[in-house]
Amino acid sequence: MVRAQRYDLVVVGMGSGGMVAAEFAASLPLRVAVVERDRVGGECLWTGCVPSKTLLASAKVAHTVRHADRWGVGAGESSVDTAAVWARIRAVQDEIAATDDSPRRFEALGIEVVRGEAALRDPHTVAVGDRLLSTRFILVCTGSQPSAPPIAGLAETGFLTNETVFALERAPSSLLMIGGGPIAIELAQAMVRLGVATTVLEKLPGILAREEPELVAVLRRLLGEEGVALHTGVDIERVTVERGAVEGATKVVHGVEAGVPRRWGAEEILVAAGRSPNVSGLGLDALGVETTSRGVVVDDRMRTTVASVYAAGDVAGRYLFTHSAGHEAVRAVRDMFFPGRGTVSDLVPWCTFTDPELAHVGITADEAGQRHGDAVEVHRLALSHSDRARADGHAEGCIMVVTARGTIVGAHILAPAAGELIHELALAVREGLALSGLASLIHVYPTLATSVGQLGAEAAFAGAGRWASLVRAGRIWDRLRRH
Repeated sequence: MVRAQRYDLVVVGMGSGGMVAAEFAASLPLRVAVVERDRVGGECLWTGCVPSKTLLASAKVAHTVRHADRWGVGAGESSVDTAAVWARIRAVQDEIAATDDSPRRFEALGIEVVRGEAALRDPHTVAVGDRLLSTRFILVCTGSQPSAPPIAGLAETGFLTNETVFALERAPSSLLMIGGGPIAIELAQAMVRLGVATTVLEKLPGILAREEPELVAVLRRLLGEEGVALHTGVDIERVTVERGAVEGATKVVHGVEAGVPRRWGAEEILVAAGRSPNVSGLGLDALGVETTSRGVVVDDRMRTTVASVYAAGDVAGRYLFTHSAGHEAVRAVRDMFFPGRGTVSDLVPWCTFTDPELAHVGITADEAGQRHGDAVEVHRLALSHSDRARADGHAEGCIMVVTARGTIVGAHILAPAAGELIHELALAVREGLALSGLASLIHVYPTLATSVGQLGAEAAFAGAGRWASLVRAGRIWDRLRRH
């Protein structure tokens, strides 16, 4: 073993959390090394956010062309070459990998990029091959991987995940999705728009179980109208392969829906039914770092059960989002090297990037009712009342704001660009604002955000109405003075 120079921080994993943590630490400045066993950029760049959103963009163009007559433009069946779509995905990834996520950019910042498998030898040592990296602190940012349910025949039949679907040369001709969470629903809509017959099989009674049910119901209807076949409450029993003389092999899922035996067939199966933290081979258990099936156990400062070892992102099992990973990683570095505490926020907004998008911050109406009882009010404004949504031809959806004792505790948006709209409401939740307080901010017209201002104005008008008797009394007093 070769012992290297001592570092202030060694980051294990150069995905979303690891890159941000390393760049922040290097700016302080600290001596930083990052260990990466695969490609810089991690799941987000290579198998997650970037390829999926690139796919969604192509699918949206195809859908718009197909339905252009809604905007007074000649419509026609778009010719989709999924090989070209997949080539575009790789081109976007390569561009990011060569610029913002390039190892050379991080090395220019003074960060040492170490290639290989990392293992924690003791609270201040990381082994990479024959090198030992001595360090004051260790930050584990190894992410997560898709997990597969224990379905008979699934492994033998073979299946895709988000880690393999973007490595294809083109889309399959038909697809079965196992799972009804954000990954499955986003990809299902994209595939259908690109001409791939797609069926979603979800074990739970509904899709997108963490979202506001009222808005999910609207989204489910819209997806069905586009051709996504959604089946919920499905108990999958087994998977088989049937070989036809003409069409080749078909993968068949056998299960029960509403008490009735069913079978669904497609060229390929994509499993999007949960994720598992990447903790194997790191030596965490031997070191005394506590882990569970959700990931590394951390406190609100991202500290593990070993004082010098921190964890952030998917591997810590809090919120499995790129933006949450970056926040957690920065707060962890802040806690290591700054006075005071680098506590992380539990208020994490997110968005499912269907079309329209479904964004979420805070708690749902049902959750608010359980916590606050009769003090809860739900304020709604349908996009059918938004001038901008009607002008754009996308008036399906709604903005919902949940208040408890007048304070905003949650917000949910089904709308184009809902992921952009949610941040104003996330700030309102964080600051404990009343809904009427949003009326004091002048919103640009015509925008979808105008609807947020309208909701605030309605709350302000309702509050003003409680003072109507004083206004009337003032008018009477004015008359008496004049006479």
